[in-house]
Amino acid sequence: MIKIAIIGVGNIAQYHLDAYQKNENAEIYALCDLDNEKLKKAGEKYGVTRLYTDMHEMLALPEIDAVSVCTWNSQHAPCTIAALRAGKHVLCEKPMAKTAEEAMEMEKAAREAGKLLMIGFVRRFGNDCRVLCDFVHTDFFGELYYGKATYLRRDGNPGGWFSNREISGGGPLIDLGVHVIDFVRYVMGNPRVVSVYGATFQKLLDRPNIKSPKFYQGSFAGEKVCDVEDLASAMIRFENGAVLSVETSFSLNIKENKGEIELFGTKGGAKISPALELFTEMNDYLVNVDFDQPTALTFDGLFENEIAHFVDCIQHGTACKSPAVDGVEIMKILSAIYESAQTGHEVILEG
Repeated sequence: MIKIAIIGVGNIAQYHLDAYQKNENAEIYALCDLDNEKLKKAGEKYGVTRLYTDMHEMLALPEIDAVSVCTWNSQHAPCTIAALRAGKHVLCEKPMAKTAEEAMEMEKAAREAGKLLMIGFVRRFGNDCRVLCDFVHTDFFGELYYGKATYLRRDGNPGGWFSNREISGGGPLIDLGVHVIDFVRYVMGNPRVVSVYGATFQKLLDRPNIKSPKFYQGSFAGEKVCDVEDLASAMIRFENGAVLSVETSFSLNIKENKGEIELFGTKGGAKISPALELFTEMNDYLVNVDFDQPTALTFDGLFENEIAHFVDCIQHGTACKSPAVDGVEIMKILSAIYESAQTGHEVILEG
């Protein structure tokens, strides 16, 4: 049994905890959170008695094998580095860090400790991704040369730590955009990014006047701050010549929330919205491909797949599907988009 500790028991941690609890090869051994009341509730819910408000005290337990870091973004780097230096394997939630520099320090700490650092790119473990990759690997698409990804919400940022750049590192780009940018890059075979051009807008803020309930609410007990972008747009150019267009928002005057990924190749194309659709030519006719099995993204089993892979990597040395090196590359992309938005110029990423 792999003994697991969780740092941060907020919203995203519940998915980790549920998945670990269902995994026959893992035991939730200890929990840590700054909020003692929230910590006690999580302990009661999951039957965990080793509860800590000091992560260093918890990490000193030699029997702990691995840690899930489920904190605010600003604490991903310090918590992950502390856990690695304590000799634990780590699954760190996305985004890997606030900046590319922090991400590189985390990767370095994992390398020096000789421990696994896996990044929580959970969409890599979805049914839609698996099916799409099956078609990529059999060359259904030919050369994938262009992609479009949108992850748009209309009702305002979640507030709390999500709206505070010092804690979150940014707005919808680093919170939502990270999912679709990584998804497309992963499906394309993780090509190196050579340049980005980005724009961000802060016009609608967190829509404090809107009376309808928000998609979700962030928690944070400190002073209310709203200094993250409402909308981010970017063009990402890869070394192989492919280009990805990205749009992501917390606040936008659209009819409804929207999440779509489109890929265009020389032989075929695809759209995920949320079910997977394929488009191609057959016998000189334009053809749409339908599936007789579920291909839409669902949270049912998504985190279970991710956690099972993490545990398997630790137990059997299986090659990690979402290693730290990929997290570093995504953070370089996000940081470059923010830099481009600030300067108004394209940013070239060095090899």
